[in-house]
Amino acid sequence: MHAPKGRGAYRAGHAVGEAEGAATRQEKPLGTPGKPLDRRSPFFAGLTAAAGVVVTVAIVEVVLAASDVLLLIGIAFFIAVGLEPVTARLTRRMPRALAAGVVVVTGLAVFAAAVAGAAVPLSDQIGQLRDGAPHFLALLRDPGTLIGRANETFGLEAALRGIHLTDVAKSVAGVLGDAAIVVVLSTYFVADFPRVRTALYRLAPRSRRPRVILIGDAVFRKVGAYLVGNVVVSLIAGVLTFAWLWCFGVPYPLVLALLVAVLDLVPVAGSVAAGIGTTLVALTVSVPAGLSTAGFFVGYRVLEDYVLLPKIVGRAVRIPALVTVVAVLIGFELLGVVGAFVAVPVAAAVLLVLREVAVHRLDRT
Repeated sequence: MHAPKGRGAYRAGHAVGEAEGAATRQEKPLGTPGKPLDRRSPFFAGLTAAAGVVVTVAIVEVVLAASDVLLLIGIAFFIAVGLEPVTARLTRRMPRALAAGVVVVTGLAVFAAAVAGAAVPLSDQIGQLRDGAPHFLALLRDPGTLIGRANETFGLEAALRGIHLTDVAKSVAGVLGDAAIVVVLSTYFVADFPRVRTALYRLAPRSRRPRVILIGDAVFRKVGAYLVGNVVVSLIAGVLTFAWLWCFGVPYPLVLALLVAVLDLVPVAGSVAAGIGTTLVALTVSVPAGLSTAGFFVGYRVLEDYVLLPKIVGRAVRIPALVTVVAVLIGFELLGVVGAFVAVPVAAAVLLVLREVAVHRLDRT
């Protein structure tokens, strides 16, 4: 049987009226909170799991879509961490914003001066390289030369012909645009680094925040020491390479020295690639010059690993050789040259966190 018409509306109004009466008798302005939901109920657990999956997928999609921008932000923050020790010292004598401006402007001025000083001889040597291209092409095609045999084995000529000037111009324009973005972001990070540091540490629970601060500051010191030290070591590599090539009469010494300095920023693989390329150019002068250049790079590799890096970078960033190689390979596979460049300090930071957190906890259990 159906209820008489209006009976349902009467019951609903009566129920709301009772609730309104109870609301007027509450001591607190907004009433007393009820019992929390049972989070162990199947419905609540399923709803939470489904929401977690949706949020995780959304975060992954956003990260993939903004991967290029996030990479530039990461590079800028990495540079800011490296410049923080210098900025902190200047902050003792001047406001933070002014100190950040001095550091950034000084860095850009030094870079601009280096580019301006090398522009004229570099352009001359690039022109000589272009004019001498037919000679090098003939050597590549001659199976009787060492370079010719390398061409037959590795297909060097085919790789060179696969390079198009339009693609190179687009790549250079993209790199310059990304560099400008990184400079702007780095400036903001350097100026606001204390606030960024505080915001990051506030994400940690209050009970563990002191230990997080100590470990985090140790990681920042490792990154800063590595960045500054690696740049200095790369400059030394470029200067020594230029002096060696100039003494042996190897063509295009400035171009090759700049190439060595840039590639040496990438641990292990960068210096090896630079040494191989420079040795091939030196072989066009003579076999003894090529072999001597190869020996020079082997000797410099030993000098850099066992003298320069420990003295300049310090032992704070030193990690096992096997871990270095594995980290560089993984970084290059994930993020290319940038990943290989940041692989060593990231690996050092991961080892520090594992030693102080995971291994320490395992030793206590």
